[in-house]
Amino acid sequence: MLPGLWRFNLAKIVVVDVTDDYRYMQPPLPMDWYPILREVWVTPSDLDRRLATLTLVEGYLYDWHQTPDTEGEPWYVGVVDRCLITGVPAQG
Repeated sequence: MLPGLWRFNLAKIVVVDVTDDYRYMQPPLPMDWYPILREVWVTPSDLDRRLATLTLVEGYLYDWHQTPDTEGEPWYVGVVDRCLITGVPAQG
């Protein structure tokens, strides 16, 4: 049996809520200070380009992402509560 071959076909994304950066107009915090909203595994093909178009958490909008320094580490994606940006609460 070959161990962990699925890791070559999937990338881990950690979605963090950076809404307070906008709400309080503050500079970015260290990565591990943000609340984690979701962890998800996706295909890594062209991920750098696709991230801005993926809906990773309903009601949140893409803000930025950080690519991993080494293979096997997670990608981090910062998202902002849609209500803060648009003034309209998310449906659902």
